[in-house]
This record gives sequence, structure tokens and C-alpha cells, in this order.
Amino acid sequence: MTTIEPITLAGQHVILEPLSPAHHDGLAAAAQDGELWKLWYTSVPTPDGMAAEIRRRLSLQEQGSMLPFTTRLTDPATGGPGRIIGMTTYMNIDAGMPRVEIGSTWNAASVHGTGTNADSKLLLLRHAFETLGCPAVEFRTHWLNHQSREAIARLGAKQDGVLRNHSRTKDGVLRDTVVFSILEHEWPMVRAGLEYRLAKRR
Repeated sequence: MTTIEPITLAGQHVILEPLSPAHHDGLAAAAQDGELWKLWYTSVPTPDGMAAEIRRRLSLQEQGSMLPFTTRLTDPATGGPGRIIGMTTYMNIDAGMPRVEIGSTWNAASVHGTGTNADSKLLLLRHAFETLGCPAVEFRTHWLNHQSREAIARLGAKQDGVLRNHSRTKDGVLRDTVVFSILEHEWPMVRAGLEYRLAKRR
């Protein structure tokens, strides 16, 4: 069984740190950037709900089903961690396979389109395939979240199918969930695509 433990992953634009209660104020400030919790198809925590969300993710980490990260910008002057911009996770972890889903991700609105998401996905996918030895990595999103579906497809992930009436949104409405995956033999091409996108931003 693969051991999936907290780790810091450093990239060109972002640094992913193991989530900690000490990140609360920075995460609350990042959530206020764009007020993304107001978008009906997302599950971004409100600033007032951030402490509860941190506790929830850390509780799932203790149970072995999630490995949550805080996303920081890379400081261009030092190469070290800069300001906090959001959260991401390995979730629905199956350590026996091993297999993970990358999800529960959000970033402050001011960094959208700056390469932070591509860099984060490159770090998480590289660790999953090259260190953890996952044969597949999964992504899931709301059927009606076309922006997220397009972003996942741009990674090179293939759509596996749609789970109809799979879960309920924060408003209690039934949602259809679209499932994507990247397989280990597809990873080199996906990695090349992400590295190319990031190189264009240098």
C-alpha cells in the first residue's frame, strides 16, 4: 500500500503547502478576492466559513481520504512562498491502488488566467504519477460548470462518463457529476502540454 503523506510541492508560479489552521487568515482573504462562493456551481467557502472548511479537510486527512493543500504564489524575488491564493486537494484517496482525485480546488479571482492553475495541476499530477505511482488520476465537476469541464479537457483528461443525480449542491439541488481521468501512459503527453503552457508565460 502506498503511503500518501503531507508534502510541500514547489513550482514556477505556486507552492503547495500542507493545509494548516495557521493558514486561516490568508485563505479568508483569498476567498474575498472575487467572492467566488457566490457562484452557484462552486463550493468555495465563505470567509466566515473558512475555519470550518479547514477543520473538515483536516478531518478527512486524518481518515486517510484526503490530502489538502494551501496554494501560495511563488515569491519572484526569493523563490519561496508568497501570499496565499487558495486551496486544492488529493481526495477520494485509494492508497491500495493507489488512485487519487484532484479536486476541491479554488483560487482567488485575481490570479485566474496567470498560470497558477496549470502549475498547480502539473505539481499534483507529477507527484501522483511519478512519486506515488498512480495508474490513473481522476477529476470531477458539475455538469453545468462548463468552464471547469473545458479546463479539465485542456489538461488532456478524457471524459469517463456522467454520474446523474450524483450529489446535491449547497442549495440542495441534485447535480450531475462529470468524471474525467488521465491514465499513466497518457501522463507524458499531458506533462509536455502543461510544461509548454507554462514556458510560454516565462
